[in-house]
Amino acid sequence: MEKRRRRDRSETDPLVFEAVRRILVRDGVLAGFTLQTVADEAGVNRVQIYQNFGTKQALLRAAILDILTRTREERDAHQELPFPQRRRKIFEQFLQNPDVVRLEALLAQDGDAEFTVFPWLAEAQETLERDRREGAIPHDADALMLHVLTAATYMGYCIFREAYARDTGLTPEALDERILDTFGDVLKRLVQAEPAEEIS
Repeated sequence: MEKRRRRDRSETDPLVFEAVRRILVRDGVLAGFTLQTVADEAGVNRVQIYQNFGTKQALLRAAILDILTRTREERDAHQELPFPQRRRKIFEQFLQNPDVVRLEALLAQDGDAEFTVFPWLAEAQETLERDRREGAIPHDADALMLHVLTAATYMGYCIFREAYARDTGLTPEALDERILDTFGDVLKRLVQAEPAEEIS
């Protein structure tokens, strides 16, 4: 067996992260995801992956952060849009990059205590408070829960997209178009809604 040469992390990490994504897309999440399968797919030494990450969970967290960091510039480009349009753009972005949701679901299901679904929550909260001040969301709305609710919507949709398409008899592309339109409509109506009356 040919011995692999030891390479620098800056050279191997991108190979490893891409291997994680390829394995999940090709084999699915229940296909025996191991550090060895990632090493083989990436063409790097398993020991090096173990030294760099230690556990599958740490590797998955790093792969998630890699995807989110690479797509952050696009996400940040939408920060000045009003709440409904911004959240729709984020939904579209997750549809283009569903691997991050699949990886996050693995960590959440595994009960990984170090996993965070909102790595930039403080920034998101600042943007939501700006939305409230500018009237882009109702002044009495729970902005943090709007953030959680919209994230749960697009993340859940990305996980179940293929099953939803099968069950509804729609192509995934037709389903995407309709869900994005409906999501946008719901958010627009939320913004235009009158403040809720207190129930005593």
